[in-house]
Amino acid sequence: MKYVIMFTSTPEVDAQLSAEEGQALYAKVYEWFQQHDAVLADGGAELQPAETATTVRGGGVVVDGPFSEAKEVIGGFSVLDVDDIDAAIAVARTWPMLDLPGTSVEIRPMVTDYSQFEQ
Repeated sequence: MKYVIMFTSTPEVDAQLSAEEGQALYAKVYEWFQQHDAVLADGGAELQPAETATTVRGGGVVVDGPFSEAKEVIGGFSVLDVDDIDAAIAVARTWPMLDLPGTSVEIRPMVTDYSQFEQ
């Protein structure tokens, strides 16, 4: 089954890391991707900071920024191909950045069967 995992963080916390701490953390992240290569259906991507976001709202209104109510922002995503949600949780629990306050990994099953919409 495929799951999208979204990596969230709190930008204010991330900004408090020294350059050395940031480099060490990114080294762990790089290792994490290597360790889980067998279950990564798509390596995903790191996203530019939330302040670079543009949002299109109902009625076609375009606004700068994500304007979500959360203090956490999605910083990237990947796609896992694993047996079940327990396997997805096991992978997500090893995300190196979970040691930082305000960091989480959101897991959502992907819709892969659209046959119900066929006519």
